[in-house]
Amino acid sequence: MQKPSFNDIYMELAEKLALRSHCVKAQVGAVLTKDTRIISLGYNGPPAGTHNCDVEFPVVGCPRDSKGSCSLALHAEQNAILYAAKNGVSMENATLYVTLSPCISCARVIYTTGIKKVYFKDSYAKYKGLTTDEGVDFLRRFGVEVLEYKKQDAV
Repeated sequence: MQKPSFNDIYMELAEKLALRSHCVKAQVGAVLTKDTRIISLGYNGPPAGTHNCDVEFPVVGCPRDSKGSCSLALHAEQNAILYAAKNGVSMENATLYVTLSPCISCARVIYTTGIKKVYFKDSYAKYKGLTTDEGVDFLRRFGVEVLEYKKQDAV
């Protein structure tokens, strides 16, 4: 019997988590793992208990910041990291699976928490129309292994 790889399982879960997002612009999911175990999950959206963008701003989405990004929400990887930190879970040497490559702000948080590997499905730069994936470049520069996810054959 063929078994899916852990990489495929975790990225498929990140894709499913993205569907939980209330953002009307982009849905992003993240899975944080360590030693083949899930230690935290996240998807993009406002802090719990505040509002839902698809309810309050269903047509245009929430207000934008000076860079054109959502001014009210946390990114998927931020939510996963914050939940782990809130619960005292060490992220040292962890692996992050995220459906959109990290922006520069998330990259700084990822690096600081000790996450050592990041798999991403789609490019943040392509999504935002940027020339380079600043977050990916930052992480690689400082020794975090960053890989574009490619579905693997079952083993």
